[in-house]
Amino acid sequence: MAYGQNRKSVLKVSGLKTYFFTSEGIIKAVDGVDFEVKQGEVLGLVGESGCGKSVSALSILRLVPIPPGRIVAGKVEFMGKDLLKLNEREMRKIRGKKISMIFQDPLTSLNPVLTIGYQLAEVFRFHKNLDRIKSLKESIDMLKATEIPSSEERVKQYPHAMSGGMRQRVMIAMSLACEPALLIADEPTTALDVTVQAQVLRLMKRLCRDRRTAALLITHDMGVVANMCQRVAVMYAGRVVEYADVFTLFNSPAHPYTEGLLRSLPRVGVKQKKLDTIEGQPPILNRLPPGCAFTPRCKYAKEKCKEAVPELVSIGKGHEVRCYFPISGEQK
Repeated sequence: MAYGQNRKSVLKVSGLKTYFFTSEGIIKAVDGVDFEVKQGEVLGLVGESGCGKSVSALSILRLVPIPPGRIVAGKVEFMGKDLLKLNEREMRKIRGKKISMIFQDPLTSLNPVLTIGYQLAEVFRFHKNLDRIKSLKESIDMLKATEIPSSEERVKQYPHAMSGGMRQRVMIAMSLACEPALLIADEPTTALDVTVQAQVLRLMKRLCRDRRTAALLITHDMGVVANMCQRVAVMYAGRVVEYADVFTLFNSPAHPYTEGLLRSLPRVGVKQKKLDTIEGQPPILNRLPPGCAFTPRCKYAKEKCKEAVPELVSIGKGHEVRCYFPISGEQK
C-alpha cells in the first residue's frame, strides 16, 4: 500500500504552469507540476537551485509577482477549493491562517523597525480578531512553544537583536500561530549552522506532528529530506521528474537525475577522494531542448530522449517517474 493512501488530501496540485514573460523570452519556471500533500505528512520538494521549487510554493499562495510572472494553467486544490479561482480578498483569509509559509531568510522576512511581539501579535489581531492584550499573551505562548527562552522579554526585542536560529523560531511561531492545515517551508534552515539546523528541524517535526499539520518542505539538502519527509517530489527544469515515498527514493531511485543527487552525497564511513558530481549545467529555462531537459547531462540518454518530453508515469506502489528508460536494478 502506498504511503498515506487512507489519509485525507490537504493540497493537490495538478498541471501547474507559471511562466515569466521577459524581454529575453518566456521563462517556464514551473511547467506542468503535479503533487499531493496529505493530512499530517511532510512532502519534500527537492532539486537544484532554479528548478522551480520556490516558484511552485509562491504559485500555491498566489504570490508570484505580476508582471512579469503569471500562472497560465493548472489547478491548486486546497481542502476542496481551487485557489486559482479565488479573488484576492478570499486569498487573504487563507494566507497565514489556513496556509502558512516560512521563507528562506528570516532576517529579510521580519520587519526590522517593529518588535517581534508586534509582528507576531498582528497574526492574532488580523486572523482571530483578538485585542492587544490577548494577542500579546498568545504571542508569548507561541514563543514558548517554539522553545524560545525568556519569551516575555523577547517580544520586546527587534529582529536584529536575535540570532539566526531565534529569528527562524519566531517565523515558525508566526506560521503556526493559527494552526494552519498546511505549512510551506522554503529552505527554512539554509542560513543556519548544523547544530541550530538540527534543532529547528526537530522543532518543526514535533510541532507538525502535535498539531497534525501537513507540510511542504522545499530543500536541496537530501539529508534534511531523509530526516523530515515521508514522500518526495524531485524537480528538474520546472517539472517533477520523480515522485515516491522517501524509503523507495533513497533505495531505488528510477530517474538518472535523482540517482545523481544521491550519488553526490558524502557517505559516512566511506573514504572518498572526491564527491561524485552531475556533469554539465541545468538548462536555461527560456531555451529548453525539445525532448527531456536532462538529456545533455544523462549517461543513460538515447535518441528517443531528444524527441519529446516524457510523461510522468507510474512504475508501481506510488512510485512515478518522468523517463523513457527508468533505471533498473541491473544498471546500478
